[in-house]
Amino acid sequence: MNQPVPLPLEAQDTSFLTSGGAFVRRSVLPSGVRVLTESVPGASSTSLGFWVGVGSRDEREGQFGSTHFLEHLLFKGTARRSALDIAIAFDSVGGEHNAATAKEYTCYYARVRDTDVPMAVEVIGDMVTGSVLDEDAFAVERGVILEELAMAADDPADVAGEAFFAAAFDGHPLGRPIGGTPESIRAVGRDQVLDHYREHYAPNGIVVTAAGAVDHDRFRELVERVFRDAPKASPLARRTPQTVADPAVPRLAVAHRPTEQVSMLRGSQGLDLRDDRRPVLSVLNAVLGGGMSSRLFQEVRERRGLAYAVSSFAPAYLDNGAFGVYAGCAPDNVAGVVEIIDAEFARMVDDGITEDELRRAKGQIEGALTLSLEDSDARMTRLGRSELGTGEFTDLGTALQRVDRVTAGDVLDLARDLLTRPTITSVVGAVQRDELAAALGVEG
Repeated sequence: MNQPVPLPLEAQDTSFLTSGGAFVRRSVLPSGVRVLTESVPGASSTSLGFWVGVGSRDEREGQFGSTHFLEHLLFKGTARRSALDIAIAFDSVGGEHNAATAKEYTCYYARVRDTDVPMAVEVIGDMVTGSVLDEDAFAVERGVILEELAMAADDPADVAGEAFFAAAFDGHPLGRPIGGTPESIRAVGRDQVLDHYREHYAPNGIVVTAAGAVDHDRFRELVERVFRDAPKASPLARRTPQTVADPAVPRLAVAHRPTEQVSMLRGSQGLDLRDDRRPVLSVLNAVLGGGMSSRLFQEVRERRGLAYAVSSFAPAYLDNGAFGVYAGCAPDNVAGVVEIIDAEFARMVDDGITEDELRRAKGQIEGALTLSLEDSDARMTRLGRSELGTGEFTDLGTALQRVDRVTAGDVLDLARDLLTRPTITSVVGAVQRDELAAALGVEG
């Protein structure tokens, strides 16, 4: 396989063999539900997920926090099962089940023995399609979510991350926190969450994936039973990109906290999911801050001892992305760490990377990609994100080829674009905004 496999919505059935020998099949049910499986030879367990193409960015005024609220509420019971029944079903077979809310999707997932797949499909399917959103459970779960948000608010790294995204995507839905805010969770009512559920959890917007020990025809039958009463429909169109305004000037967000350590993120907007330069970015990221041999780790931690944790990151969404560096350091070291980050950015822009760094980065990325697919959860997740995101499946062989084709010149070209964009900095800790703004040359 030399190119990604397209997953057109109008195609009823698609199948192909991946470079690793796994067999992928995709079917579109009459209800519009899309079913994708990846059968892995020798596996004895199955990871499966019910994906809904709705995330925090899809909430409207008055609904903020609803997506995260639903992630909690769907475990609280259906017309057929109580919350305890759902928990017992998985505990009784040693299975794992959970859910995740993101900016562009929500996933309810499980991992079980192959013999327990029918139970897992039935129970999670019932949760997704038949939740009652009980009023008493709603009130209780509001308190649970507020405790979850309070826990995150006590983590300076989480607070710095939210501030970074709010500044990077100011005025855009991507800038909103995934879990909502204490204010939005207190304000949203059950009726608003119920409206959000009815609008976005329609069968033709749902994708069901499985990887590991799975027979596609049998799995499809199990999913069809879940949606047997759903009306006929075509799959819901994929998300349309929404333009994000580029910051015209550097931005600085500071939250003063009496902490022993400062959490800091410094970077810019990045590349979206469809950008052909994503493999180049993975190399740049690996060299700059992607491991213990990276430039920033060696310079900030190993040589100067200014921080315990330092790394770079590059999340991507359909219409934009981010790139930056995280560091945790003492308040007195903030200016020094920023100076090093900026110096490494400038060195990357001026000189690019060496051939030795290119070789090491490729080895790191290719090894990590290969090892990740030893996990059926990762394969199941790859299916869901491929279907809901770009609408194409990229297998390991294709991904490795893309990385292998990256040159040092490609990295230099990307650095001169990415690392010269207006800088966004978020800092949480015992620092003063005015002093930091002056040190960074940013208007206070």
